[in-house]
Amino acid sequence: MTVAARAPAGDIPPLHWQGGPVDCAACDYAGLRELPGEQGCEPGHACMQDAYARRIDRFFRWHPQLSDAQLAHPYFEVRAIAARHASVFRLAALAGDPDETVRLQIALRLPLAQLARLAGDPHREVRIRVAQRVEPAVLATMRNDPDYGVRELVARRLPLAILPTMASDPDRAVRMRVAQRLEMPALLAMAGDPEPEVRRIVAERLPAPLLSRMAADADWRVRWEVAQRADAAVLSLLQDDEDTEVRRAARERANTFAGVAHG
Repeated sequence: MTVAARAPAGDIPPLHWQGGPVDCAACDYAGLRELPGEQGCEPGHACMQDAYARRIDRFFRWHPQLSDAQLAHPYFEVRAIAARHASVFRLAALAGDPDETVRLQIALRLPLAQLARLAGDPHREVRIRVAQRVEPAVLATMRNDPDYGVRELVARRLPLAILPTMASDPDRAVRMRVAQRLEMPALLAMAGDPEPEVRRIVAERLPAPLLSRMAADADWRVRWEVAQRADAAVLSLLQDDEDTEVRRAARERANTFAGVAHG
């Protein structure tokens, strides 16, 4: 029985995932058509044969108990959506699925003990999801991932004891994340980073007595950060800085010190 069901107003018409109309007679779950509402199914609304992911998803939300049986379905959308509802004990078999959409779902639900097998996945989005969940021991193996977005996530979550190993990452954004978390004395080593955005973060976090070594930084934004926190000795170096904003910041802070002293 070929179905020409009416889709909801404004929605796309039913379409079989292989093309052409939906054929309920060829469906393993044709018997569901006889059941009312969410007990059954509805072409154009909740249908596993449809090419439209939203309808497939609705079908499995109505019938999550059928998910395990469809993890080997030839249509990747069916496998991916079934994986959202399937038993976690069945998911490991999909870690090598040929479609990254399926592996993305697996990366969200696999038990942490089994997640390491996806740490080297060929697709960056899968590795990003792994980096968001994986245990520190596995996370440390992802420090040299080829994608900077993955490494940036690693830098956000990596234990502080290991984080200094990422202070020389080739990407500026990753080093910025490292500088936001790093503790002394490793933080001080980043005061000479080649990128001013990284050095500015260091100047925001470095202990005030150590800021003197950044008072002559080549970038005015770094010197401005120094002026926000420096002691009187360093401020005396910055009150005649070549940059107007740095001079203003240094003089305002110096005036604060003077006011406290007079008070």
